[in-house]
Amino acid sequence: MQTIDLLRQLSDTFGVSGFEDDVRELVRSLVTPFVDEVKTDALGNLFAIRRCSNPEAKTLMLDAHMDEIGFIVKWVEEDGFLRFAPLGGWDPRIVPGHRVEIQTRSGRIQTGVIGTAPPHILSDEARKAPLPLEQMFIDIGAPSLEDAQAMGIRIGDPLTIHYPFMALTDDCVTGKAFDDRAGCAVLIETAERLAQQNLDVTVVYAFVFGEEVGLRGARTAAFQIEPDLAIAVEGTIGADMPGVPDHSQPVRLGFGPAISVADRSIIITRKVLHAMEAIADEAGIAYQYKLPTYGGTDAGAIHLVRGGVLAGIVSVPCRYIHSPISTLRLSDFELTSRYVTELVKHLPGAVL
Repeated sequence: MQTIDLLRQLSDTFGVSGFEDDVRELVRSLVTPFVDEVKTDALGNLFAIRRCSNPEAKTLMLDAHMDEIGFIVKWVEEDGFLRFAPLGGWDPRIVPGHRVEIQTRSGRIQTGVIGTAPPHILSDEARKAPLPLEQMFIDIGAPSLEDAQAMGIRIGDPLTIHYPFMALTDDCVTGKAFDDRAGCAVLIETAERLAQQNLDVTVVYAFVFGEEVGLRGARTAAFQIEPDLAIAVEGTIGADMPGVPDHSQPVRLGFGPAISVADRSIIITRKVLHAMEAIADEAGIAYQYKLPTYGGTDAGAIHLVRGGVLAGIVSVPCRYIHSPISTLRLSDFELTSRYVTELVKHLPGAVL
């Protein structure tokens, strides 16, 4: 499958935190041909396992989270409007005035719009102030509570803002949920690249739930896998844009995969960092550093499991993450996919 088609499928699939079922089934279908076993745990993590024939082989965990930020219906008004709460880290400034997709109990998608009072009737002070999420509502066209219920809407239904995936140029694409469907795509491509190669390590491709609400899936996944080494693969904070000084840009598009040195959840062990740098240099893969200490990833949970796990982080640069219109460069993605493949082949031997 071409990279752009893989990204399109993953981006367009509904998968709000805690409701990753559709993404999980898509990933299952895509990764199964390249591994020895695929299984799901009680909470919805998906493990795709490529076993080493040596029973004494070490275990490498490659992690990417399936979930995207979204919302959940918290109340249905008597006049049919919906109130909602965030699942994950939304910037309230970008939320009003968007079309949303609500997934009902049956799995059907109901469209709605996030409405606010028009500026014509607001005071000057109200027009200037960001609107709190608590004051926003969703209009699904239902004139009453009974009509909303007849449309299948219930408290607890998940929803997200959805703009379909599309290409902006031959090298630049835009869509929702690149954080972290870009990472999921890297893992799938890595599994495909390595499917016919002999490996001296057992690889567990872990597609996990609930990163956006507290690194939940990574913690339970790592406890089960008991890895000797882990690499979290993320779509991360591209901020190369007007008004942001160089020293405040965590990563930039067009400069290849980003290696993390430290973030709010982990400081990468020096021998892991040095080995990751050396492997990139030896493979001739251009890379950049994600500037400390922005954000956090699943590696923050993984490295603290049981007696501790050596962990690293590799990211695909993405502008406008935690919005429905993220962008990435296919050239960055390709380099990241190649780099993670090289890490699987060489990092365990370098640090274990």
